[in-house]
Amino acid sequence: MEKVNFRTQILTRHLQDHNRIPITAPISSSPCLSYTPPEVSEQPSSFDVNSMRKLMDGHNLEERDWLFNLMIQSELFNPKLRGGKVFVVPDYNQSMEQQREITMKRIKYLLDHGVFKGWLTGKGFESEMRKLALLEVIEIFDHSLSIKIGVHFFLWGGAIQFFGTKRHHDKWLSATENYLIKACFSMTELGHGSNVRGIETITTYDANSGEFTVNTPSESAQKYWIGGAANDATHTIVFSQLNIEGKNEGVHAFIAQIRDADGKICPNIRIADCGHKIGLNGVDNGRIWFDNVRIPRENILNSVADVSPDGKYLSAIKDPDQRFGAFMAPLTSGRVTIALSAVYSAKISLSIAIRYSLTRRAFSVTPNGPEVLLLDYPSHQRRLLPLIAKTYAMSFAGNYLKLLYVGRTPQLIKKLHIVSSGFKAILTWHNMRTLQECREACGGQGLKTENRIGQLKGEFDVQSTFEGDNNVLMQQVSKALLAEYVAAKKKNKPFTELGLEHMNKSCPTIPSQLTVSTIRSSQFQDDIFCLRERDLLNRFAAEISRYQAQGKSKESAFIAGYQLAEDLGRAFTDRAILQNFIEAENSVTDASLKNMLSLMRSMYVVTTLDEDAAFLRYGYLTRENAATVRKEVGNLCTEIRPHALSLVTSFGIPDAFLSPIAFDWIAANSWSTSQD
Repeated sequence: MEKVNFRTQILTRHLQDHNRIPITAPISSSPCLSYTPPEVSEQPSSFDVNSMRKLMDGHNLEERDWLFNLMIQSELFNPKLRGGKVFVVPDYNQSMEQQREITMKRIKYLLDHGVFKGWLTGKGFESEMRKLALLEVIEIFDHSLSIKIGVHFFLWGGAIQFFGTKRHHDKWLSATENYLIKACFSMTELGHGSNVRGIETITTYDANSGEFTVNTPSESAQKYWIGGAANDATHTIVFSQLNIEGKNEGVHAFIAQIRDADGKICPNIRIADCGHKIGLNGVDNGRIWFDNVRIPRENILNSVADVSPDGKYLSAIKDPDQRFGAFMAPLTSGRVTIALSAVYSAKISLSIAIRYSLTRRAFSVTPNGPEVLLLDYPSHQRRLLPLIAKTYAMSFAGNYLKLLYVGRTPQLIKKLHIVSSGFKAILTWHNMRTLQECREACGGQGLKTENRIGQLKGEFDVQSTFEGDNNVLMQQVSKALLAEYVAAKKKNKPFTELGLEHMNKSCPTIPSQLTVSTIRSSQFQDDIFCLRERDLLNRFAAEISRYQAQGKSKESAFIAGYQLAEDLGRAFTDRAILQNFIEAENSVTDASLKNMLSLMRSMYVVTTLDEDAAFLRYGYLTRENAATVRKEVGNLCTEIRPHALSLVTSFGIPDAFLSPIAFDWIAANSWSTSQD
């Protein structure tokens, strides 16, 4: 009863106090938090950001900036005024159908303004590098747009270039470049993705008519996830088993028309939509069935193999495995462009998250004191600054991958396949981790579509599995390394391929007690990365040999050794990334730039040492040295913190391609803005 009386008295006082407030009393406004641009509050850059951007972008800076401006100028790219700045970001509130329609309108705009000039008809190094640079800019705006363009030019167009011969080049390349046809690429099936050899689509040859017949023999053989097929594509490259006189000659590529010029689906072709996705809804992914579709004999892409008019199978490559490898080799373009786009996605999210953390405050550390900037918290630095260093490292790796791809020769095909597989896996995994960390680092604002980061997670998630599942790619890397190992040991010759030359030297030794100066030396960093790769390759070879001695087949042994295979794949790729970082750093003469790159390289390495359990698991680091490394991550965060703004500004992404929270987020969320 006493408790009830007590609560009644409290409520009475509240009501009496409330009644004493005059109804006409004005509501006093609280002073609003003020926004100060980080360019004002942060110290001036200690290095030239334009020189750093040139080093990271690597090439075609003027063409990149021209395309950025071209997109900003058009209403097709959805310019929106927020907080006094104009941003160009796709409208993801549009329906799937609307997103697909605007994607095609944007392609038409880019075509009309000469963006695609020379993408298939141009020759030489400069033409190839320009194409890659402009695709990277398009990727910064919208992943759907870049994928739609990439399928048309790199997959279909690349197949015509590399699988086809002069008759195909003359007929299709110019038409493709000018979008007189719209193309797609039909490899993946419902029942087979990474295992291309297992695809079920069957093509046979009829010598009487001089035609091939393409057939989908089962539901699992339907072509699936075919970008461009659902709405727009008129032609496709069909990957199919080729059956000649009852003998399966393996996977080959054919040109097939699937729609006429008016967009009507061709006879004996069935097409269905794959439907709504968690991202990339501007791409019309479709499913295709071929019901005994007849195509001319000339439509086989015949640079590797051909069929004569009387039905004889012709190929200079007699070994089926080597022939399949020759077919797959040119398809590295997909892995290359995916890896590159992942780096730029990470750059976008880090640019936004860092700028926001330099203006957003939370909590005071003293009574009535000012709130603290997010990036002044060591925990926030630890979340974001190592990711910047990794993105720098992967940017230089991407530049190397481009040069390897553009300068490819038959002798470099194997190296390109392995490097692109490893880089594609590590760079796309890094991007997804970066997007998640940046999303969380921006709190609730990271959820808003207009702030890009949350949406980019859905847009780029697919990169971990298309053009090769990342885990499968890691195993391919390890298989190739093992093949080099076995060949070198069998012939008793030194290693000469895939960067394994370091295994010809004596095994590196790691000091029993690491110091800061040792940890930051490029020699130690290279040594410990090489030690990890060398040891894991030895362990992997021994494990596979042991499984085979127990009676397992070679393939079964590989499957059983998956854990070491992934560790080895990461070790190979991390070592290659580090060595490219060191080469980029050595190419610089400016002292301020060199000093900053040295800090970033060390941060990349110590973060990798700290996060990858393999260094402790296999004894490359003692527990004491691992603790020293972990402490050094914090020390480097403190040193890098004053340069955070300059480091992300060096990414070279125009303001319009970032988001409102990267700038005056108070003005962008004001009442007046919400009424627009």
